[in-house]
Amino acid sequence: MQSYTIGQAARLLGVSPDTARRWADAGRVATHRDEGGRRLIDGRDLAAFSVELARTGGEEGASYTSVRNAFPGIVTAVKLGDVAAQVEIQAGPHRLVSLLTREAVEELGLEVGMEATARVKSTNVHIDRT
Repeated sequence: MQSYTIGQAARLLGVSPDTARRWADAGRVATHRDEGGRRLIDGRDLAAFSVELARTGGEEGASYTSVRNAFPGIVTAVKLGDVAAQVEIQAGPHRLVSLLTREAVEELGLEVGMEATARVKSTNVHIDRT
């Protein structure tokens, strides 16, 4: 089974290595040491933790939605038109762009620099192996 270093796990989870290390120190995800003394996370443990993290958004409370593909991040751009708007969110290594109504942006109070979660529901998802 593949194992991941703290740095690799952090990249996959979209957090800093320090955050991943704190989670490991707190026992939120199990680690073991390799022969060189590096802390590793088994792939299955990391996968389970990433599912739990996505479900809870990193917090203790669960999200209540039917859309399971959640990308918590920070708003990096808001472009308002007369009727429509475009909002960009950087969620870890992922840049997500959403087209929505201007009214929705204003009701949500979306501004550059604030936390937001992009939720994706699609009937066509492609997966590439890296």
